Amino acid sequence: MSLVNYELADGIATLTINRPEALNALNSQVLTDLSEVLDKVVADKARVVLLTGAGEKSFVAGADISEMASLTPREAQAFGELGNSVFRKLERLPVPTIAVINGFCLGGGNELAMSCDIRLASANALFGQPEVGLGITAGFGGTQRLARLIGVGLAKEILLTGRNIDAARALSIGLVNAVYEKEELLPAAQKMATDIVRKAPIAVRATKAALNLGIQTDIDSGIALEAVYFGSCFGSEDQIEGMTAFLEKRKPTPFQDK
Repeated sequence: MSLVNYELADGIATLTINRPEALNALNSQVLTDLSEVLDKVVADKARVVLLTGAGEKSFVAGADISEMASLTPREAQAFGELGNSVFRKLERLPVPTIAVINGFCLGGGNELAMSCDIRLASANALFGQPEVGLGITAGFGGTQRLARLIGVGLAKEILLTGRNIDAARALSIGLVNAVYEKEELLPAAQKMATDIVRKAPIAVRATKAALNLGIQTDIDSGIALEAVYFGSCFGSEDQIEGMTAFLEKRKPTPFQDK
């Protein structure tokens, strides 16, 4: 049985890490199952992905320490490489991804959330990279993504102290996009996903690609890249319908990804 549940409805794929008895900790099976589910997302041509954790307490509380404790240095490196390959697969999905953070979001959980495009959190969520207190570094991209998201100084504070931060501080430093009361979190995420689904899929994918690729280069190269993606949208049925509807002062018919 997969430890990652998968549902697809109305263009929205919902992925749920399903180990609530272990606070959804990431072990090798979870990572392997998540990789397989991400392949389904692509095959099914989902337009948006919601990623969350099962149960009432945790998004993902971290990597599974019971599995890591006895690893040799070579085995630990391989485990880190497995996690990073899966997280990069998530990060490279052509469609938008939203982390729905419903509780503990620590270590590998925070690294998983940072691999998503957008992060929405419940008010009781708790964030951190506690690895230095366990005698290790972050292993699934935490030393790389955190600084890119919130700046080097704040990233060093979180990574070097191992202290946890609450949802309010996570919002204030830009680690999450919004915070909701627990019962409002999933509906808010679903509404955001629905808003994205209603937009032209070709344009959504092109926007994500231009942003993700452009942010890694200088501004002139990024602008040149944007021009390519901008031009690639023209001539599509969705572009023609979208602009025609605007000029005719009406709502466009549902976009067809053509």
